[in-house]
Amino acid sequence: MFNFRRGIRMRHTLSKISLAILSTTALSIASTAKAQQSDIEPDDIEIIEVSGIRSSLTNALAEKRYAASLVEVIQAEDIGKLPDQNLAEVLENITGIQITRSAGVGTGVQIRGTDANRTEINGVSTVGSGAGRSGIDFEDVSASIIAGVEVTKAPQAKTIEGSVGGTINLRTIRPLELNETLAAFRVQGEDSSLSTDGVKPRLSGTFGDNWENDFGKFGVVVSGSYAEQDVTAFRPRADRDNLVRSDSGLASAQSFHYLPIQFLIQDYDNFEYETKNFAGSFEWAPNSNNKFWFDAIINDQDRREESSRVQASGVSDLIGVSVPTEFETINFGSLDGVDLGSIQAALKGIIPVQSDGSDGNLRMSSDTSSRSTKSKIFRLGGEHQGDNFRISAEISSSTSDSSTPRIDTTLNFVNPNAAIGSANDNGVPFEYDLSGGALAFGIAFGAANAPAPADLLDPGNYRLQAVALANTINENTEDAARIDFSYDLNMSIFTTLDAGYRYNKTSSVSNVVGSNLSLSTMADSPSGDMFADILTAGPDNFNAADGRTLYIKDFLLVDPALVGSDPDRVFTALADAITAHGGSKPLNTPTSSVAAFYDISESTNALYAQANFETGIFRGNLGVRYIQTDLDSTGNRSVNGDVVAETTSSDYSFVLPRINLAADVTDDVVLRAAYGKDIRRPNFSDLSSSYTFSTSPNPPVAGGNPYLKPEVVTSFDISADWYFAEAAVVSIGYFHKTRKDVHVGQQDDPYSEPVTGYRDIVGPVCEQGGIWNPIALINVFGPVSSDVGVCVPFSSIINDTKDTTQKGIEMAFQYDLSAFEDELGWASGFGVVANYTIQEFSGGEAVNTSASRPSQVFAASTGGTGSLEVTAVQGLLNLSENAYNFTLYYEKFGLSARMRYTWREGFRSNDFGSTSSYPWGFPVVQEDRGQLNASISYDVNEQLNIGIEAVNLTESEVTQSCVNEGALLCFQGLTDRRITFGASYRF
Repeated sequence: MFNFRRGIRMRHTLSKISLAILSTTALSIASTAKAQQSDIEPDDIEIIEVSGIRSSLTNALAEKRYAASLVEVIQAEDIGKLPDQNLAEVLENITGIQITRSAGVGTGVQIRGTDANRTEINGVSTVGSGAGRSGIDFEDVSASIIAGVEVTKAPQAKTIEGSVGGTINLRTIRPLELNETLAAFRVQGEDSSLSTDGVKPRLSGTFGDNWENDFGKFGVVVSGSYAEQDVTAFRPRADRDNLVRSDSGLASAQSFHYLPIQFLIQDYDNFEYETKNFAGSFEWAPNSNNKFWFDAIINDQDRREESSRVQASGVSDLIGVSVPTEFETINFGSLDGVDLGSIQAALKGIIPVQSDGSDGNLRMSSDTSSRSTKSKIFRLGGEHQGDNFRISAEISSSTSDSSTPRIDTTLNFVNPNAAIGSANDNGVPFEYDLSGGALAFGIAFGAANAPAPADLLDPGNYRLQAVALANTINENTEDAARIDFSYDLNMSIFTTLDAGYRYNKTSSVSNVVGSNLSLSTMADSPSGDMFADILTAGPDNFNAADGRTLYIKDFLLVDPALVGSDPDRVFTALADAITAHGGSKPLNTPTSSVAAFYDISESTNALYAQANFETGIFRGNLGVRYIQTDLDSTGNRSVNGDVVAETTSSDYSFVLPRINLAADVTDDVVLRAAYGKDIRRPNFSDLSSSYTFSTSPNPPVAGGNPYLKPEVVTSFDISADWYFAEAAVVSIGYFHKTRKDVHVGQQDDPYSEPVTGYRDIVGPVCEQGGIWNPIALINVFGPVSSDVGVCVPFSSIINDTKDTTQKGIEMAFQYDLSAFEDELGWASGFGVVANYTIQEFSGGEAVNTSASRPSQVFAASTGGTGSLEVTAVQGLLNLSENAYNFTLYYEKFGLSARMRYTWREGFRSNDFGSTSSYPWGFPVVQEDRGQLNASISYDVNEQLNIGIEAVNLTESEVTQSCVNEGALLCFQGLTDRRITFGASYRF
């Protein structure tokens, strides 16, 4: 029979909850555990006096040990004090989990190499702010309101479907499990090394208590937090995806083939977050057999983007005259067994101004795609415990309403020292130096026709080139009702039988209101002095991260902060300037974009049955889950030039068997095995039949498919844990996943003429690839750059026709020296937590194909002529084959310190700078990266604690390579160091 071999008593309030948590680890053992408590003699209980970091590690380890399935647990070491401020980075502490970051902040979580996971709060499904299926965005939830995190890697039959890697459950404090009044408050400030806005505040507090009267026992817990955060990253990019052949006859030709400069960008990312979170729970137990609860989680986040981009645009027109002064050798490696050889690439040089003053030109953009998201999660339920059964019922609702208003503007700098024609841009000489991984460029002030620094700060030298106004509205909801029943079988092997039913209705509605304007001629575009009151000097500290000397720091742009605070003023100023200038293209008020609308609705019925067993050293459960889903997808299609709404309906059903087995082979060794099936539904946008177009010819147009099938994953796990000392473990596990109908991204690129780079500009059909974009500015992709309408890349999601396999080994170690206090004294305060994951992905047959220009390059790099089209199976994005975490902590004499180093091997990614397109036709490779976080705090007394935390202590940068790992460096991410300091007080 199931038995708790060790009890754990903790000194602080959260610790006192742990025995109750352990005794209710799974529904399968809940009814039997109560009966067995009387069998536990006082002599069987071993008391472990621990606190702080040790308390959280000990509790989490005990919960994992006695769980009914394979789970990983992290518990807060104190009220509102998880190991990290960001929930994604909290999860990074767990074996087999890696995270991706945006501007240095953890936003994406990969469990066993996949993003396809679920996120719950107190067992309730959450919905995200966009089109994804993984649930609430981790940046929207403050870690300060979360008491613990549980990751289920091997599901039971009762586990809600929808995960490939695992299910993440964020837990708040349960009121009736409190043993004393709980009251705590925390005040902090955060400072970013790259931000210019100073220290940002963080406030959080929690109150909880329970009481008893004639009506039963009541309990309440409320937690709240307010946080501001300023996150900055510098992201330079250089594209060299073109070719100058030695036999081309161009003035820039060398005795060897080489890659010239195609595009240069200086990207400054700045996000300002204001996050408000509230969590409240109320519980009432009128007697020992009945309990009712109500939970409310409310999150409100405003993320204001104040980013800017400086581009050396149109430099691709000068590859025939711009002669590099230095080259480097690029070894492309091989793709799918094809050796791509090597080639020279431009490393240093000056891009001059032509006599007619034409490209390359200096272009500035303000990116202000802010996001305002309000999420609400409500849960109401109750349970009744009978003599040999338990029944519970619950209804829940999760909503996320999000809007992303933006006014993105682009200005062209008109160089007063170069010839000016009818176009609203002209030439500026550029200097570039890509050596040492710096990807640096700036204005060549010493070159002919160069502007003076003062010219760059004169509004009269700027022209409005483009305005994109939009507000994307996403409304996601999931309403659910479930009933669960557990019956005590009183049999020799099978202990309890669980069964249940769940109904949920999920919907996602997306609508875009927008207006796009492209201006390319002097006649249409007003000069900057006509709207100078909304212009501001751009950031001048692009060298703050790595000390580079070559960059552009003197320039003007439409004030991103003003766009966020007073968008109406910005719109009016631009519209009035266009009218006063007398241009033929007015700036229109945004209207609904019918081509971007979708409305997707799903309803699912789920049934499960699960038998829990225990005999001898074995325990576990086996069961099956049946689901049936109906889907309606409404989107807009173009039919004979008219946009019409179409609704597509489909349905599917699955039977998902699941088995979990644990064997307590000794008092200290636990062996586990698990087998199960699950599904992953497509993202909502991937089910849409609508298209969204951009005024830029660079980003791909995304298209969905309402007939996409869910992918099916079959998983097998086996592991061994040796608990060789108190709060210590050595574990090793193997997992194997077979995935069918994997959702794979595909991009169809338009043909580009090898020498000129021109694409098809005659629509509406793109015979040689891509999709016709009727509103995109032709720019450098045709002879008449001022017109609109050009073939652009088209991206879509398909079901891979061949099965794929993920497998890996997970290893973990945890130990502290507290048992050696007599021998080691102060040194007994040290402890170590470490894990290592090795995984690999194979199979699949959906391929990426080299774009037209890179195909010319590959022909040259392999010693041929013409074009060599290269294909490669895409594989799984964001998968690192090797990753590890190492945490060293110290806790003694009121001092608590922790240092964690996280490393992950390079992986393929679709996050390529400010666009998700693939210049070479393949996802980029984000190179190996490690990050060091550290914290230290001190208990001044029993109530007051002061501390400081550092994220990315060594300011580790992100580097990305095109084609292959270590091949052509094309992107950098220079992220900040964030320091948080403050104090907490417990009443």
